[in-house]
Amino acid sequence: MKKSYLFIVLGCLITSPLFAQQSALTIDQLLENVEQGKINDNSENKKREAEFRQKRDQQETLLSEADSTKVNEENRSTQLEAIFEENEAELNILQDTLTERLGALKELFGVMQQVAGDARTRFDNSLTNVQYPDRSPFLEDLAKKIGSNSKLPSIDEIERLWYELQREMTESGKVVKFTTDVIDTNGSKQSTEVVRVGSFNIVADGKYLTYSPETGNVTEIPRQPEGRRYTSSTSNVFDAGDEKVSFGIDPTLGGVLASLVARPNLMERVQQGGIVGYLVLLLGAFGVGIAIQRLYILIDVDKKVTAQLNSDVISTDNALGRVLNVYEENKSVDTDTLELKMAEAVFKETPELNKGLLIIKVISVVAPLMGLLGTVTGMINTFQAITLYGTGDPKLMAGGISQALVTTVLGLTVAIPTTLLHTIVSGRSRRVSQIIQEQGAGIIASHSEKSS
Repeated sequence: MKKSYLFIVLGCLITSPLFAQQSALTIDQLLENVEQGKINDNSENKKREAEFRQKRDQQETLLSEADSTKVNEENRSTQLEAIFEENEAELNILQDTLTERLGALKELFGVMQQVAGDARTRFDNSLTNVQYPDRSPFLEDLAKKIGSNSKLPSIDEIERLWYELQREMTESGKVVKFTTDVIDTNGSKQSTEVVRVGSFNIVADGKYLTYSPETGNVTEIPRQPEGRRYTSSTSNVFDAGDEKVSFGIDPTLGGVLASLVARPNLMERVQQGGIVGYLVLLLGAFGVGIAIQRLYILIDVDKKVTAQLNSDVISTDNALGRVLNVYEENKSVDTDTLELKMAEAVFKETPELNKGLLIIKVISVVAPLMGLLGTVTGMINTFQAITLYGTGDPKLMAGGISQALVTTVLGLTVAIPTTLLHTIVSGRSRRVSQIIQEQGAGIIASHSEKSS
């Protein structure tokens, strides 16, 4: 039993921190270590009890202070509530007094506040704000001052409000040249001389500008309207003196100008036609080239044939001369043989005169058919887009239909001139052929008369 007790004590000592720090070699040393550990434990326990008592005393003190603070704050809250009620009652009395003293002026100041707010919104969106940017802060402060119900506007402020309204009305009817900062298409800001046409347009020399109310910047439009009709008018306004000049204003304050800028030019419209449009134009260029080349040749042939008609000397550099040369070589033959020889000579000249006419005619017929093909395929794509996205956006439908009709326009654009050129060229060809045939028939008739 003693041995078991000894082993238990020994096991406890081995697991204790004291045994980990001091190793016992004998039983006596082991007992000393146990005694020393018991003394240390008692000392630590007393130290912890002292700390606990100290903290308990501090917590009681803090609790007492918190209770005292709570009572003081409750008393202070009661006093503040009483003061608040007194101030609220006094404020109501002062408010009633102010309302009674204002009388009809209260309605006047309400109208002034509304006018100041409306004027600020209008001035911010007006082109005159580029020249007079200090109006908006004044109107904003005036509206806030009237709305505060604690301050009244002065006579000077009322007169300035009237003055700003009068100035806006006057400036909207003037054409003024001044200098301001303009942001160009490269993003750089530089001081530029501009002309403001009332409250409708602001332009520089040959360029339209736009004003952004959000940023207060004057910016050059990245893309100017197509045609000298618009850009030349801006130059005329910029360089004009006291004389009258023609200039189209934008009454929508930018809407019409935006529509003109968004309108596609010729190249953009051609690009809308896609590959079918390019093929139609290529075919048209080919047909027009052939027609012009044949027309030039036939005009030269016509001149030479006309000269041969007026000459007694036979020249083989023209169709009529070559036909006449056949007669000269076969004067001694009978009429039937000569007729065959002359018909053969005329038939030899006819293919050269009619060369290229069939191609021009085919192009004039095929071009509108290709345009119609492009229109049909474009409409198919439009209906597919409607199937996917619905009809909620009219611009989607209008844009697709517009692109589809471009190929029809291109086809007609090619067909009309090629048809006219085919008529002109074929007329020249028929004229020369008719002269040759008439002369050949006349020669055969004359030869037949001589033979008989």
